[in-house]
Amino acid sequence: MSVFNAVKEAVTTRQAAEYYGIRVNRSGMCRCPFHDDRSPSMKVDQRFHCFGCGADGDVINFVAKLFDLPNKEAAEKLAADFDIRYDKWKPPDRKTWHEKRKQELRARRFEETERLFYAGLTDYYHTLLRWKEDYAPKSPDEEWDDRFVEALQNLSQIEYVIDCYLEANVEEKIDIINDYGGKILEYKRRIEERVAGEAGETGRDHGSLRTGSDR
Repeated sequence: MSVFNAVKEAVTTRQAAEYYGIRVNRSGMCRCPFHDDRSPSMKVDQRFHCFGCGADGDVINFVAKLFDLPNKEAAEKLAADFDIRYDKWKPPDRKTWHEKRKQELRARRFEETERLFYAGLTDYYHTLLRWKEDYAPKSPDEEWDDRFVEALQNLSQIEYVIDCYLEANVEEKIDIINDYGGKILEYKRRIEERVAGEAGETGRDHGSLRTGSDR
């Protein structure tokens, strides 16, 4: 526990005020030491507040103002005077800090890899669903579109991978990404090529229509 928390849990402002020689009446009022107070105008309890000059704060603020100290030194003075034990802050070991930093960077890289992988996986899944519906043969004699064939071949497997991934812990997710990451990139590349090809076909069709209308 830090010195600030340890002191504030152990000592009230009233206890500190009385320890440092300020007389507090039974109502918890005393003459404010921060201005020329002729009658008790400061209330001291867990915190303090002066109804005359407006001074206000906790026990550390009180002692800091009373002895003109920074808050840290005021807290340390209270800890020494009231024999309060606390954990002294130490700068982190340089080696430990670097190792922690490396772990944080690895965690961020994994989060980004995980995000990209899952996005690619679900994109491919929804593409397969669309292909299965849009390119299904309209009659028994119609030749099967290779997109429809790919949907039939891969859809159940991708569903299985998604289910496993959603239920996996970190180590299992890493294994799944290692096993399927390359495949997902290949799926993504082929989909982009398909989309570009479909857009080109649409453009040519529109051009043919425009040429026909010009005649």
